[in-house]
Amino acid sequence: MSAVLSFSNVSVVRGRHQLLKDVTFSVGEDERWVVMGPNGAGKSTLIRIASTRMFPTSGTVDVLGQRMGRVDLSELRPAIGVASAALGREVREEETALNTVVTAAYGMTGRWREHYDPEDERRALRLLSQWGAGTLLSRKFVTLSEGERARVLIARALMSDPELMLLDEPAAGLDLAGREDLVRRLGEFAAQPAAPTMVLVTHHLEEIPANFTHALLLGNGGIVASGPLEETMTVANLEAAFGLKLSLTRANGRFTAFAR
Repeated sequence: MSAVLSFSNVSVVRGRHQLLKDVTFSVGEDERWVVMGPNGAGKSTLIRIASTRMFPTSGTVDVLGQRMGRVDLSELRPAIGVASAALGREVREEETALNTVVTAAYGMTGRWREHYDPEDERRALRLLSQWGAGTLLSRKFVTLSEGERARVLIARALMSDPELMLLDEPAAGLDLAGREDLVRRLGEFAAQPAAPTMVLVTHHLEEIPANFTHALLLGNGGIVASGPLEETMTVANLEAAFGLKLSLTRANGRFTAFAR
């Protein structure tokens, strides 16, 4: 199985701070990974590199078989779908939910003078409907709730039919109902054979959807454990990553943890 995303001895240093330390892992085709760790563990830095928005200080990164630093990123980025709060903040105030999704066809976050085919708008409408946001198409993105924005951004991430999908804390800020709805939708989507390879970042076990296959645990910028989900999400590994004693349960494909 070929690697869709590969990090080899990747480190990131900014000033006196080391954000990632010698990170090596590989994501294969059709795998669904969760990247987890406490605040400051390096999760967002890792996802920014994977999305080609940041270069490592050292080490090598291959995305979809292309080595970062040796490829035109403008040609590579349409094959990477990204949903993150940071991207949401780039959407202009006047943009509707529909425009927020359809502009991903050209890698834009706002509609200017570019032309979109009717099929582009039909695809955006289908994606919004599939993610429970079909009634929001004419609403301005900035007026949407956190849960509504999350669904719109996921629809946007899928607009270009990507080979790799990166989700940076998609459930952050959601209430219980919104979180559970989104996690359920992500779990159902992950089970589809036609879904792209997925990498989801979170620091909450409860936000790991069903049908995810692998996990990467980070702590202080380095890898604590990585591999198949069942082998990686153990009490010992989670305690090492988060630095506290835990009780861990799993039911219906979902995890829960409590401090003890």
